[in-house]
Amino acid sequence: MSSEQPAKETQIIAIYGKGGIGKSFTLSNLSYMMAQQGKKVLLIGCDPKSDTTSLLFGGRACPTIIDTSSRKKAAGETLSIGDVCFKRDGVFAMELGGPEVGRGCGGRGIIHGFEILENLGFHEWDFDYVLLDFLGDVVCGGFGLPIARDLCQKVILVGANDLQSLYVVNNVCSAVEYFSRLGGSVGVAGLVVNKDDGTGEAQALAGQAGIPVLSSIPADDEIRRKSANYEIIGYPGGPWGPLFEQLAQNIAGAPPVMPQPLSHDQLLGLFKSDEVGGEVELVPATPEDMCPQGATRKPSLEIVYDDT
Repeated sequence: MSSEQPAKETQIIAIYGKGGIGKSFTLSNLSYMMAQQGKKVLLIGCDPKSDTTSLLFGGRACPTIIDTSSRKKAAGETLSIGDVCFKRDGVFAMELGGPEVGRGCGGRGIIHGFEILENLGFHEWDFDYVLLDFLGDVVCGGFGLPIARDLCQKVILVGANDLQSLYVVNNVCSAVEYFSRLGGSVGVAGLVVNKDDGTGEAQALAGQAGIPVLSSIPADDEIRRKSANYEIIGYPGGPWGPLFEQLAQNIAGAPPVMPQPLSHDQLLGLFKSDEVGGEVELVPATPEDMCPQGATRKPSLEIVYDDT
Protein backbone atom coordinates (compact mmCIF):
# COMPACT_ATOMS: atom_id res chain seq x y z
CA MET A 1 0.00 0.00 0.00
CA SER A 2 1.33 3.44 -0.91
CA SER A 3 2.09 5.78 1.98
CA GLU A 4 1.76 8.88 -0.19
CA GLN A 5 -0.92 11.37 0.71
CA PRO A 6 -3.70 11.71 -1.89
CA ALA A 7 -3.38 14.77 -4.08
CA LYS A 8 -5.42 17.72 -2.92
CA GLU A 9 -8.29 18.53 -5.26
CA THR A 10 -8.49 22.21 -6.04
CA GLN A 11 -11.97 23.70 -6.21
CA ILE A 12 -12.00 25.97 -9.27
CA ILE A 13 -15.03 28.25 -9.08
CA ALA A 14 -16.13 30.75 -11.74
CA ILE A 15 -18.09 33.74 -10.46
CA TYR A 16 -20.38 35.56 -12.90
CA GLY A 17 -22.49 38.68 -12.64
CA LYS A 18 -23.40 41.94 -14.30
CA GLY A 19 -20.69 44.57 -14.46
CA GLY A 20 -20.89 46.77 -11.37
CA ILE A 21 -23.01 44.35 -9.34
CA GLY A 22 -20.25 43.79 -6.77
CA LYS A 23 -18.37 40.66 -7.87
CA SER A 24 -15.00 42.20 -7.07
CA PHE A 25 -16.22 43.36 -3.64
CA THR A 26 -17.67 39.92 -2.90
CA LEU A 27 -14.63 38.02 -4.15
CA SER A 28 -12.01 40.18 -2.42
CA ASN A 29 -13.74 39.74 0.94
CA LEU A 30 -14.53 36.07 0.33
CA SER A 31 -10.95 35.20 -0.68
CA TYR A 32 -9.58 37.14 2.29
CA MET A 33 -11.85 35.30 4.71
CA MET A 34 -10.98 31.92 3.16
CA ALA A 35 -7.28 32.66 3.65
CA GLN A 36 -7.88 33.59 7.28
CA GLN A 37 -9.60 30.23 7.69
CA GLY A 38 -6.37 28.54 6.66
CA LYS A 39 -7.15 27.93 2.99
CA LYS A 40 -4.74 28.59 0.17
CA VAL A 41 -6.62 30.81 -2.28
CA LEU A 42 -5.88 32.19 -5.75
CA LEU A 43 -8.07 35.00 -7.09
CA ILE A 44 -7.90 35.64 -10.84
CA GLY A 45 -9.58 38.67 -12.37
CA CYS A 46 -10.94 37.82 -15.82
CA ASP A 47 -12.75 41.11 -16.43
CA PRO A 48 -11.11 43.37 -19.07
CA LYS A 49 -11.49 46.30 -16.61
CA SER A 50 -8.79 44.55 -14.54
CA ASP A 51 -10.28 45.77 -11.26
CA THR A 52 -11.05 42.48 -9.50
CA THR A 53 -8.04 42.70 -7.19
CA SER A 54 -8.09 46.47 -6.58
CA LEU A 55 -10.04 46.21 -3.32
CA LEU A 56 -7.82 43.39 -2.08
CA PHE A 57 -4.73 45.56 -2.60
CA GLY A 58 -6.19 48.76 -1.18
CA GLY A 59 -6.83 50.40 -4.53
CA ARG A 60 -3.55 49.45 -6.21
CA ALA A 61 -3.69 47.94 -9.68
CA CYS A 62 -1.90 44.69 -10.56
CA PRO A 63 0.18 44.49 -13.74
CA THR A 64 -1.94 42.37 -16.06
CA ILE A 65 -0.85 39.04 -17.48
CA ILE A 66 -1.55 39.95 -21.11
CA ASP A 67 0.27 43.33 -21.03
CA THR A 68 3.21 42.02 -19.01
CA SER A 69 3.60 38.99 -21.26
CA SER A 70 3.62 41.21 -24.36
CA ARG A 71 6.26 43.53 -22.89
CA LYS A 72 8.45 40.63 -21.80
CA LYS A 73 8.17 38.97 -25.20
CA ALA A 74 9.06 42.19 -27.00
CA ALA A 75 12.15 42.55 -24.78
CA GLY A 76 13.16 38.94 -25.37
CA GLU A 77 12.58 38.09 -21.70
CA THR A 78 10.75 35.17 -20.09
CA LEU A 79 7.58 35.76 -18.09
CA SER A 80 7.74 34.47 -14.51
CA ILE A 81 5.01 34.05 -11.91
CA GLY A 82 6.44 36.86 -9.80
CA ASP A 83 5.78 39.31 -12.64
CA VAL A 84 2.02 38.83 -12.49
CA CYS A 85 1.00 37.19 -9.19
CA PHE A 86 0.96 39.07 -5.89
CA LYS A 87 0.08 38.24 -2.27
CA ARG A 88 -1.75 39.77 0.67
CA ASP A 89 -2.30 38.01 4.00
CA GLY A 90 -2.40 34.57 2.41
CA VAL A 91 -4.39 35.47 -0.71
CA PHE A 92 -2.66 35.13 -4.09
CA ALA A 93 -4.10 37.31 -6.85
CA MET A 94 -3.59 38.25 -10.49
CA GLU A 95 -5.37 40.01 -13.37
CA LEU A 96 -5.66 38.63 -16.91
CA GLY A 97 -6.28 42.02 -18.50
CA GLY A 98 -7.63 42.62 -21.98
CA PRO A 99 -7.31 44.66 -25.16
CA GLU A 100 -7.60 48.43 -25.30
CA VAL A 101 -11.01 49.82 -26.16
CA GLY A 102 -11.86 49.25 -29.82
CA ARG A 103 -8.65 47.31 -30.47
CA GLY A 104 -9.61 43.73 -29.92
CA CYS A 105 -12.00 41.16 -28.52
CA GLY A 106 -12.31 40.79 -24.74
CA GLY A 107 -13.29 37.15 -25.03
CA ARG A 108 -10.32 36.37 -27.24
CA GLY A 109 -8.16 38.12 -24.65
CA ILE A 110 -9.51 35.74 -22.00
CA ILE A 111 -8.57 32.73 -24.13
CA HIS A 112 -5.08 34.12 -24.74
CA GLY A 113 -4.68 34.89 -21.04
CA PHE A 114 -5.50 31.33 -20.06
CA GLU A 115 -3.03 30.02 -22.64
CA ILE A 116 -0.36 32.06 -20.84
CA LEU A 117 -1.52 30.72 -17.46
CA GLU A 118 -1.27 27.17 -18.74
CA ASN A 119 2.30 27.84 -19.91
CA LEU A 120 3.05 29.08 -16.37
CA GLY A 121 1.83 25.75 -14.97
CA PHE A 122 -1.78 26.59 -14.03
CA HIS A 123 -2.86 22.95 -13.90
CA GLU A 124 -0.04 22.00 -11.52
CA TRP A 125 -0.54 24.80 -9.00
CA ASP A 126 -1.41 23.74 -5.45
CA PHE A 127 -4.41 25.67 -4.10
CA ASP A 128 -7.50 24.84 -2.10
CA TYR A 129 -9.57 27.33 -4.11
CA VAL A 130 -9.11 29.16 -7.40
CA LEU A 131 -11.73 31.90 -7.84
CA LEU A 132 -12.28 33.25 -11.36
CA ASP A 133 -14.07 36.60 -11.71
CA PHE A 134 -15.92 36.73 -15.05
CA LEU A 135 -18.06 39.44 -16.59
CA GLY A 136 -21.51 37.94 -17.10
CA ASP A 137 -23.27 40.51 -19.27
CA VAL A 138 -21.21 39.77 -22.37
CA VAL A 139 -22.56 36.90 -24.48
CA CYS A 140 -19.16 35.93 -25.80
CA GLY A 141 -17.55 32.52 -26.10
CA GLY A 142 -14.38 33.68 -24.37
CA PHE A 143 -16.29 34.64 -21.25
CA GLY A 144 -18.00 31.27 -21.28
CA LEU A 145 -14.63 29.48 -21.35
CA PRO A 146 -14.78 27.92 -17.84
CA ILE A 147 -18.23 26.49 -18.55
CA ALA A 148 -17.61 25.40 -22.14
CA ARG A 149 -14.27 23.70 -21.41
CA ASP A 150 -15.11 22.33 -17.93
CA LEU A 151 -12.31 24.52 -16.60
CA CYS A 152 -14.20 24.94 -13.33
CA GLN A 153 -16.29 22.55 -11.27
CA LYS A 154 -19.04 25.01 -10.43
CA VAL A 155 -20.37 28.50 -10.99
CA ILE A 156 -21.35 31.11 -8.41
CA LEU A 157 -23.71 33.88 -9.52
CA VAL A 158 -23.87 37.40 -8.06
CA GLY A 159 -27.02 39.46 -8.54
CA ALA A 160 -29.33 41.96 -6.89
CA ASN A 161 -33.05 42.72 -6.89
CA ASP A 162 -33.03 44.47 -10.26
CA LEU A 163 -34.01 43.26 -13.68
CA GLN A 164 -30.69 43.82 -15.44
CA SER A 165 -28.53 41.88 -12.97
CA LEU A 166 -31.06 39.04 -12.79
CA TYR A 167 -31.22 38.95 -16.59
CA VAL A 168 -27.46 38.24 -16.50
CA VAL A 169 -27.90 35.61 -13.77
CA ASN A 170 -30.57 33.87 -15.84
CA ASN A 171 -28.45 34.15 -18.99
CA VAL A 172 -25.52 32.38 -17.32
CA CYS A 173 -27.91 29.67 -16.09
CA SER A 174 -28.94 29.21 -19.73
CA ALA A 175 -25.29 28.84 -20.75
CA VAL A 176 -24.68 26.22 -18.05
CA GLU A 177 -27.78 24.30 -19.13
CA TYR A 178 -26.77 24.54 -22.81
CA PHE A 179 -23.25 23.19 -22.30
CA SER A 180 -24.54 20.39 -20.08
CA ARG A 181 -26.60 19.17 -23.03
CA LEU A 182 -23.36 19.07 -25.02
CA GLY A 183 -21.76 16.85 -22.41
CA GLY A 184 -20.38 19.46 -20.00
CA SER A 185 -20.26 18.80 -16.27
CA VAL A 186 -20.25 22.32 -14.80
CA GLY A 187 -23.21 23.23 -12.58
CA VAL A 188 -24.36 26.21 -10.55
CA ALA A 189 -23.56 26.13 -6.84
CA GLY A 190 -25.80 29.06 -5.99
CA LEU A 191 -26.55 32.78 -5.96
CA VAL A 192 -25.08 35.54 -3.81
CA VAL A 193 -27.57 38.40 -3.46
CA ASN A 194 -25.60 41.64 -3.17
CA LYS A 195 -27.05 45.02 -2.21
CA ASP A 196 -30.11 43.18 -0.91
CA ASP A 197 -32.91 45.66 -0.21
CA GLY A 198 -35.36 42.99 0.89
CA THR A 199 -37.73 43.13 -2.09
CA GLY A 200 -37.10 39.45 -2.86
CA GLU A 201 -36.84 39.24 -6.65
CA ALA A 202 -33.41 37.58 -6.57
CA GLN A 203 -34.58 34.97 -4.08
CA ALA A 204 -37.64 34.33 -6.24
CA LEU A 205 -35.48 33.75 -9.32
CA ALA A 206 -33.25 31.35 -7.39
CA GLY A 207 -36.31 29.40 -6.24
CA GLN A 208 -37.74 29.10 -9.73
CA ALA A 209 -34.36 28.23 -11.28
CA GLY A 210 -33.72 25.57 -8.63
CA ILE A 211 -30.49 27.03 -7.23
CA PRO A 212 -29.74 27.91 -3.59
CA VAL A 213 -29.13 31.38 -2.18
CA LEU A 214 -25.67 31.19 -0.64
CA SER A 215 -25.74 34.59 1.06
CA SER A 216 -27.58 37.91 1.13
CA ILE A 217 -25.31 40.92 1.58
CA PRO A 218 -27.46 43.86 2.68
CA ALA A 219 -27.64 47.24 1.00
CA ASP A 220 -25.79 49.01 3.78
CA ASP A 221 -24.18 52.47 3.80
CA GLU A 222 -21.17 51.29 5.83
CA ILE A 223 -20.47 48.48 3.35
CA ARG A 224 -20.81 50.91 0.45
CA ARG A 225 -18.41 53.43 2.04
CA LYS A 226 -15.79 50.86 2.94
CA SER A 227 -15.98 49.28 -0.52
CA ALA A 228 -15.53 52.70 -2.13
CA ASN A 229 -12.45 53.21 0.06
CA TYR A 230 -11.00 49.80 -0.91
CA GLU A 231 -11.33 48.40 2.61
CA ILE A 232 -11.69 44.70 3.38
CA ILE A 233 -14.67 43.98 5.65
CA GLY A 234 -14.57 40.17 5.52
CA TYR A 235 -12.10 39.53 8.33
CA PRO A 236 -12.51 37.42 11.49
CA GLY A 237 -13.80 39.39 14.45
CA GLY A 238 -15.15 42.25 12.32
CA PRO A 239 -18.83 43.22 12.21
CA TRP A 240 -19.25 41.60 8.79
CA GLY A 241 -16.95 38.68 9.51
CA PRO A 242 -19.72 36.16 10.31
CA LEU A 243 -21.46 36.89 7.01
CA PHE A 244 -18.35 36.04 4.98
CA GLU A 245 -17.42 33.13 7.23
CA GLN A 246 -20.81 31.60 6.49
CA LEU A 247 -20.53 32.42 2.78
CA ALA A 248 -17.13 30.67 2.64
CA GLN A 249 -18.62 27.59 4.30
CA ASN A 250 -21.65 27.60 2.01
CA ILE A 251 -19.53 27.87 -1.12
CA ALA A 252 -17.15 25.13 0.02
CA GLY A 253 -19.97 22.65 0.54
CA ALA A 254 -22.42 23.66 -2.18
CA PRO A 255 -22.69 20.96 -4.88
CA PRO A 256 -23.06 22.02 -8.51
CA VAL A 257 -26.67 21.66 -9.65
CA MET A 258 -28.27 22.01 -13.04
CA PRO A 259 -30.35 25.22 -13.15
CA GLN A 260 -33.72 25.63 -14.84
CA PRO A 261 -33.45 28.97 -16.69
CA LEU A 262 -36.54 31.15 -16.77
CA SER A 263 -38.16 32.32 -19.98
CA HIS A 264 -38.04 36.06 -20.62
CA ASP A 265 -41.68 36.41 -19.63
CA GLN A 266 -41.06 34.47 -16.42
CA LEU A 267 -38.15 36.75 -15.63
CA LEU A 268 -40.28 39.84 -16.18
CA GLY A 269 -42.97 38.23 -14.03
CA LEU A 270 -40.68 38.51 -11.00
CA PHE A 271 -41.27 42.25 -11.03
CA LYS A 272 -44.37 44.39 -10.72
CA SER A 273 -45.91 45.27 -14.06
CA ASP A 274 -45.39 48.99 -13.50
CA GLU A 275 -41.64 48.34 -13.24
CA VAL A 276 -41.35 46.57 -16.60
CA GLY A 277 -43.66 48.52 -18.85
CA GLY A 278 -47.08 47.77 -17.37
CA GLU A 279 -49.66 46.42 -19.79
CA VAL A 280 -48.09 47.86 -22.92
CA GLU A 281 -49.22 46.04 -26.07
CA LEU A 282 -46.93 45.18 -28.99
CA VAL A 283 -48.66 46.66 -32.05
CA PRO A 284 -47.18 45.46 -35.39
CA ALA A 285 -46.01 48.15 -37.81
CA THR A 286 -47.24 48.20 -41.39
CA PRO A 287 -45.49 49.12 -44.65
CA GLU A 288 -47.65 52.27 -44.76
CA ASP A 289 -46.27 53.34 -41.38
CA MET A 290 -42.76 53.17 -42.77
CA CYS A 291 -43.42 54.88 -46.09
CA PRO A 292 -46.66 56.93 -46.17
CA GLN A 293 -46.37 57.59 -49.93
CA GLY A 294 -46.54 53.88 -50.63
CA ALA A 295 -43.72 51.42 -50.59
CA THR A 296 -42.26 50.27 -53.90
CA ARG A 297 -41.74 46.55 -53.98
CA LYS A 298 -38.34 45.59 -55.36
CA PRO A 299 -37.00 42.21 -56.43
CA SER A 300 -35.25 40.29 -53.72
CA LEU A 301 -31.47 40.49 -53.66
CA GLU A 302 -31.31 36.93 -52.38
CA ILE A 303 -29.13 34.68 -54.53
CA VAL A 304 -30.90 31.48 -55.60
CA TYR A 305 -28.68 28.66 -56.84
CA ASP A 306 -29.93 26.16 -59.43
CA ASP A 307 -29.60 22.46 -58.74
CA THR A 308 -27.21 22.36 -61.68
